[in-house]
Amino acid sequence: MSLDPQTLPAPAPSLPRKWLRIGGLLLVGLFVAYLDRSNLSVGIKNVAADLGFDGAEFAGTSSVALTAFLVGYLISNFLGGFLTAKIDAKWILVATVAGYSLCTFLIGFADSVAVLVALRVGVGVFEGIYWPQQFRMAKAWFDEREMTRASAMIQYYGQYLALALGFFLLTPIEAAFGWRPMFWVLGGIGLLVVLPLYARFLPAAPAEPAATARPIADGSAAPKPKLTFAAFGGWRFVLIVFSYFTNGMLFWGITLFIPLIVPTFGFATSVNGLLSAAPYLVSLLLTVPMMILADRTGRRGPIAVSGLVVGGILLACVAITGSAVLQFALICLGLGYFTAAYTPNIWAIAVTDLPAHVVGPATGIINGFGAGGGGIVAGALVGALLAATGTYALGLSILGLVAILGGLALFLYTRMRPAPA
Repeated sequence: MSLDPQTLPAPAPSLPRKWLRIGGLLLVGLFVAYLDRSNLSVGIKNVAADLGFDGAEFAGTSSVALTAFLVGYLISNFLGGFLTAKIDAKWILVATVAGYSLCTFLIGFADSVAVLVALRVGVGVFEGIYWPQQFRMAKAWFDEREMTRASAMIQYYGQYLALALGFFLLTPIEAAFGWRPMFWVLGGIGLLVVLPLYARFLPAAPAEPAATARPIADGSAAPKPKLTFAAFGGWRFVLIVFSYFTNGMLFWGITLFIPLIVPTFGFATSVNGLLSAAPYLVSLLLTVPMMILADRTGRRGPIAVSGLVVGGILLACVAITGSAVLQFALICLGLGYFTAAYTPNIWAIAVTDLPAHVVGPATGIINGFGAGGGGIVAGALVGALLAATGTYALGLSILGLVAILGGLALFLYTRMRPAPA
């Protein structure tokens, strides 16, 4: 019996080239993408002064501008997930890098709040389509024993290196040259560096995972599995989506506002950029031992649960202390531990638990509803409480309590997980 070549998987890049050509390139791409997501937080005060909302309108308008990205992100993650079954993930990645980089570049020319918001929605749309393609690549080229490391390299390190270095580097750059050149430079890096690297070196992924295109006796391909609620995991899938929603609230509720929160503590202005990056530096330091622990014990579920619960408890305590130093320490430790324990493991859990043909759609739903929806709710909540109370503390504590609920949902999910093969 001869097999149709179209049903066979494409040859995988050899080790260590696989880690460099897939993990390394996607790390670089997400690094730049996260700079594009978070750059407005760095320049928002000067943007407000130039576009005329730096007075009484600042709290409301800045919240809209900052969360506009997440509106596009929420919608397009679903689209990006389902596109993975139709189009080679490589070329979706190439197209979306071009899209969000061009939108970032054009933000530097924005002359009104409407234009700013529209382009931020555009960045969110393209980055939302981009996101699920990473895990389509991971499922295609990495096995279950490699998935925690692959998830950390592809998604975690790109994201948190960008946040740790981004606030530290972009704050003095924006202060020296202004917000418009900051957007021009970041958009140019995406168009002139990341885009050619992806087009030239990123390997293609099969249009359909090999496991879903099995040949049958007469040489024809078996029918493709359907995207049913049961294929996604049924109600346990709802639990993991809810846990990621609470993750999105906690993560974006801090990340959107951290450059504005730090100056309220009264530290020296010269160190505000470094202090804004501090929670993400703590996260990077804690990730290595947490990743080793997860790989050696195989207990990804309990470790991820602890991230939401312990991080949530620490953040919930922010509002009950009046010490600026202690509040800042709680933010650093809470966000640092939460992201180090939860983020690399949750995607390893999702990708290994899901059948190959639903990885793209499922990760799009998880990230769209979780990061996009959770971030929108958190941005509105923190902005409203800031306007009402004049402080960020109450908003952060509520986000911590919500994260604890997410940890309980994830605990229930781990009790319902399918047994490993």
